Amino acid sequence: MLYLGKPQDRTFRCVLPLLLLLCVNMLTEKVKDLITKAQIVSFANWQHPVESIEIFQTADRDRVYLTDEECDRITILSPQTSSLIPIAKLLRDRVVEIIDEARAEVLVQFPNITEPGGGLYPAVRAEACWRDFWHYLRPVTYAIAGGQMQYTSAEGLKYMHLLYQELEVPLDAMAVGLDGLKAASLKRVEASEQHIIAPYFDDLIFSLKAFI
Repeated sequence: MLYLGKPQDRTFRCVLPLLLLLCVNMLTEKVKDLITKAQIVSFANWQHPVESIEIFQTADRDRVYLTDEECDRITILSPQTSSLIPIAKLLRDRVVEIIDEARAEVLVQFPNITEPGGGLYPAVRAEACWRDFWHYLRPVTYAIAGGQMQYTSAEGLKYMHLLYQELEVPLDAMAVGLDGLKAASLKRVEASEQHIIAPYFDDLIFSLKAFI
């Protein structure tokens, strides 16, 4: 099981993902520049009060999930998305088991990926990939909490693509992992809610698969 700490604890700062895992001193200037520009989510077009947007932006900047207190505040400020907040919190609280299922699917479809010569070898690359899954689910929970189905940053993802190319990230495996995150997440919500939640994953999945 991959343990990354309590995502709802604001004092917790997650382990850095693949993009930042390598020792900074080992990174080229090009990679360092791409890291500063790569991002998944944009809040530019979100229809929320300024305070709500600031809550989302702060969580994204700190690379953490929303806390219960922040979710409660968003509910007050943006009551139109209040019915979605419990789902975002549920996925946040089940993130470790969701990642475990996504990881298992990647290993089924790419059984040699963690072996010598595979795209996630040595072990440090594999562990970093699973941590990236943690970061993929994080902006999805923001989007759900904000009722924003279109949330990816075209500019930020362009740089993420370039960064992944530079680091030779196995994009086909990452895409399978994203599909796995979606499937595992949908299993954990009510059947009547699955069709509501699925589109929040599709924006990111479509964007990443465009890299392949």
